Amino acid sequence: MADDLTEEDALPVLRDREIIAGQQIPWSSNYTFLVHIDSGPGKHLRAVYKPRNGERPLYDFPSGSLYKREYAAYLLSRSLGWPDVPLTLIRDGPYGVGSMQLYVECDPRITYFDLIDDHADQLEKFAVFDVLANNADRKGGHCLLDGDGTIWSIDHGLTFHSLFKVRTVMFEFWGARIPQVLLADLEALADRLKANGDLTAGLSELLTGEELGVLQQRLEGMLADPVIPQMDPRRNIPWPLE
Repeated sequence: MADDLTEEDALPVLRDREIIAGQQIPWSSNYTFLVHIDSGPGKHLRAVYKPRNGERPLYDFPSGSLYKREYAAYLLSRSLGWPDVPLTLIRDGPYGVGSMQLYVECDPRITYFDLIDDHADQLEKFAVFDVLANNADRKGGHCLLDGDGTIWSIDHGLTFHSLFKVRTVMFEFWGARIPQVLLADLEALADRLKANGDLTAGLSELLTGEELGVLQQRLEGMLADPVIPQMDPRRNIPWPLE
């Protein structure tokens, strides 16, 4: 095993090394695989591989774009500094190009609903991020608690649509003001996007021009009115909840 590698050490393995084994994760709506990547003699790194060719066509998201949105969410989260999204990149695999994300060792029975009472401060960042990224699929099982107490955000394929699409189980935060400390990070992010630097260039390769423009508009709107929207439980909660 090599799952205890630092991200710095895991990056070249995740990006370049050979996939030596894998199995399909059966409960995913799109083809998703838990793969083992060769990391040296007798060692392997586990990762979650979502190939473009395994994406189920959707009426409202462009075909073959979900893996790019996974990576775009990772880039956005790392620029903000929150929430914690596992190391993610795009590479080729057995079924073609797709997203490759470092596997998080966790108890899958523990979900958002088990975490909210004791970890509201951490999960508030998820709720704010979901509005920014326009996450249309925040289920309870998309919050993973690892052995060190870090809560990881996963499954960001349904993000960055140009129309408001947020669906989330985090209804406790609806109508809540965004804390000043998070607003400061959002303001810094807005400056980076306006500067048209590496972040903007990276996102422009993953999203359409319209989607990137609307992302910036959402960000400006959140800064002007720093409140998580009060949404409709009939339309803005995903199903199933887990």
